[in-house]
Amino acid sequence: MRGKVVLILFPFDDLSSNKVRPAYCLTGAMGTYQHIIFALITSRIPEIPLNTDIILQPNQPDFINAGLRQASTLRLDHLVTLRRSRIQRELGSLTSETQSLITDILCRLLRE
Repeated sequence: MRGKVVLILFPFDDLSSNKVRPAYCLTGAMGTYQHIIFALITSRIPEIPLNTDIILQPNQPDFINAGLRQASTLRLDHLVTLRRSRIQRELGSLTSETQSLITDILCRLLRE
C-alpha cells in the first residue's frame, strides 16, 4: 500500500468523530493488525503552506495519478496509524519524485 492514495475514515485530531477523506499511505501494512501510517489529504489549500505541506494541483501529474477531484494539500504534519481494514477504496498513487520528496520532508521533520 505504500505510495497509494486511498479513501479512509480519517479521525479528527480530537478523536471526536471521523470523516471519509483521501489519505496517503506512508507505509505498507505492518504487524498482526495490518497497521498503516497515513497522511491526511485535504481540499483546503493554505494561504501560507507549512514546510510539511505538499500542494497537489490539477495541472500536475501527481493530481491526475492520485485520483483526486479537486486541488488538495497533503499534510505531513497530520499523521495517523490505522488498520488496513479502514481503507474503503484505492484512488491512485503519487509519482516516485513526490514519494522521494515526502521521504525527505519526513526525515527532516523527525531529525528536528
